[in-house]
Amino acid sequence: MVVDDNILLDYGMKPAEPPQYPVGGVQPDSVIVSHGHLDHCGVVPNLMDMKPDLFMTPVTKDLGVLLAKDTMKIAQAKGQVLPFIIEDVRDFETHTNTVDYGRSFNASGYEGTLYDAGHIPGSSSIYLENESGSLVYTGDVDDRDTNLLAPAEKLPAADIAIVESTYYGTEHNPRPKLEADFVDSIKATVDNGGWAIIPAFAIGRTQEVLMILEKHGIRSWVDGMGKEVYKIFKRHPDYLKDPVRLDKAFKFASPVDGRVRRNVLDEPGVVVTTAGMLNGGPVLYYLKHLYNDPMSKVLLTGYQVEGTNGRMALERGHYEDKGRIIPLIAELELYDFSAHSDDSGLKEMVRNQVDGGCQVVICVHGDRTSEFAAWIKDNLEVKAIAPDIGDQIYI
Repeated sequence: MVVDDNILLDYGMKPAEPPQYPVGGVQPDSVIVSHGHLDHCGVVPNLMDMKPDLFMTPVTKDLGVLLAKDTMKIAQAKGQVLPFIIEDVRDFETHTNTVDYGRSFNASGYEGTLYDAGHIPGSSSIYLENESGSLVYTGDVDDRDTNLLAPAEKLPAADIAIVESTYYGTEHNPRPKLEADFVDSIKATVDNGGWAIIPAFAIGRTQEVLMILEKHGIRSWVDGMGKEVYKIFKRHPDYLKDPVRLDKAFKFASPVDGRVRRNVLDEPGVVVTTAGMLNGGPVLYYLKHLYNDPMSKVLLTGYQVEGTNGRMALERGHYEDKGRIIPLIAELELYDFSAHSDDSGLKEMVRNQVDGGCQVVICVHGDRTSEFAAWIKDNLEVKAIAPDIGDQIYI
């Protein structure tokens, strides 16, 4: 999203096969990144030749660098076009202005402030204000308490609110029950002689899952980029709810050395590994050995984007590896440890904005943005828009 042709809010990619990149060129003076997930920060290094002012939290900067290097590595391995070069990544790392929550900064004539969004460590909602008015962009936001993070901060009201819509129309299962069912399923799988393979996003979800397992006394292996992300989180303890508990969880787990991965499968156990949507990463190694084992189980831990192996496995019972379609005989379950507010949380957030004087709500980032905008117009009697890619909105 571009504000006044000058300020770019996030610049990400869709991690499909092949990856999908933003449509149309942008030439921003300032770029503000809400958080370190590929769909929000994944293509920012591509802008470095324009030398924009970059603003984000210290955690988001470190995650952005890690993801950029991994994106280049994957593109080179698959023979895909590189979205940027290593010099761009170095410029991104060197020239980013890191901003802590609550500290104001100037971006192209606006005074900006970042607020804790509760989504992943370092995630932010963005507030912008100048003499003409104010705008808030929620980014990805979670208003619930989790093992890894406290709930999102309450946002100041603004004239314009750009609101994520991921779980509009859906209520999350109560967290205690979700955790209990998850743990019971893992224990039953291992007790029956199977392996419990837990695909988890490297950023946020791997750490949350390991904290749940440690809390319930379940030892596991941990494989993939989640280990590197943990090291980044350790450098920024102020952005964690309980850094001591996170350390304890990783010490309770056994890290996997990729060179001897086969040793993990010597006896039934639990493996937490990337990628969370079964698209690449070490999880494909474990599936290769266990896909036809009816005693084993794959426990997905988050939303599966359309076009990914995870969505294919849920809907059709098979996945793809190196061009081969493979039927999944191992049992498949979904436990949505979402890091997004659900329907009730989203509606409450919008109500707070409208009660504070918000005049326009723009619904983005979801499959049902038009429905959310219609609900806002009908129930809160305020202008609401669900833009398509490329739309320009004049206010």
